[in-house]
Amino acid sequence: MGKMPYWRNWNAPLSRTVMNPPAQLLFPWISIPERRLTLLRLQVSLLFRMIQVPCCEVQEPNKAQLPPKTSAAVQLDELMAHLCDMQTQVAAKADASKKHLANKQDQKASLDSMLGGLEQDLQDLGIATVPKGHCASCQKPIAGKAIHALGQAWHPEHFVCAHCKEEIGCSPFFERSGLAYCPKDYHHLFSPRCAYCAAPILDKVLTAMNQTWHPEHFFCSHCGEVFGAEGFHEKDKKPYCRKDFLAMFSPKCGGCNRPVLENYLSAMDTVWHPECFVCGDCFSSFSAGSFFELDGRPYCELHYHQRQGTLCRGCGQPITGRCISAMGHKFHPEHFVCAFCLTQLSKGVFREQDDKTYCQPCFHKLFPL
Repeated sequence: MGKMPYWRNWNAPLSRTVMNPPAQLLFPWISIPERRLTLLRLQVSLLFRMIQVPCCEVQEPNKAQLPPKTSAAVQLDELMAHLCDMQTQVAAKADASKKHLANKQDQKASLDSMLGGLEQDLQDLGIATVPKGHCASCQKPIAGKAIHALGQAWHPEHFVCAHCKEEIGCSPFFERSGLAYCPKDYHHLFSPRCAYCAAPILDKVLTAMNQTWHPEHFFCSHCGEVFGAEGFHEKDKKPYCRKDFLAMFSPKCGGCNRPVLENYLSAMDTVWHPECFVCGDCFSSFSAGSFFELDGRPYCELHYHQRQGTLCRGCGQPITGRCISAMGHKFHPEHFVCAFCLTQLSKGVFREQDDKTYCQPCFHKLFPL
């Protein structure tokens, strides 16, 4: 009859008791979860050694009648199960810490990561994804909606105004130097401004006086009327309608005091309408080209001398040379004569009667004492 197998702890001394020191003392450099895991592995190793027997002494058990599990085998199963649970928990904690760190680092690129992951998942499932180009902003493939503008393709959320960074999407936009701008910022930054209100000009623009204007803001500086087909006149960098410009700035006629627009005469330091430059008394024009000035007014020779009191009392014509003054009047020497005999009173001796001049003989004959 063969020998029965026997059990022995070959690692323990014959005359000593086996002691299990704490794992913290055996492995001080291992963290707490790793220490527990290492301790469990050592316990499993010890149990395996305790149940090991020489190969020559182990007999094939009867398959029909399996012997009941020993306490050591039960303890080994429990340790193995506990070890598996510990490994699962440690792996789960490690995966969670990695995911948390990745999320903190990729907060700004989360949408791009999701799109990239979705594309990869579709490819893994055998669904072909055809990129619609690469986004001009982020340089990544476009798998969903795309905006084609400025000769390039964009993710809708990446096609934004170059100034305010607001998403443009499918809204209208303006292009400047290869950049896209929303209408508000484009007009604020680049549109011409009205010289009157300083606001951007969004529609029709009027250019005048080296400036730009809203058409409704280009009006006469005096009356406020918008200019029509007659145009405008400029004075001191201000626009005026024709009526107000002529009334305010055109030279005035010395005769009628109205603006002189076309033909004019210049005399006595002012301008005149040709029809207004006439004698101040008889209103006759100066056909001979000569006139006499008195108190800022032009006169013909006759009326000039009349106003000056230099008309001959005898002939009624102007006196231009020698004259004789008598009885408050002036006479040509040849016209200072006796009212009865018409003899020239050459020596200046005369007699007066009823505002008439007489020589001495005629006076005594006509008016005896």
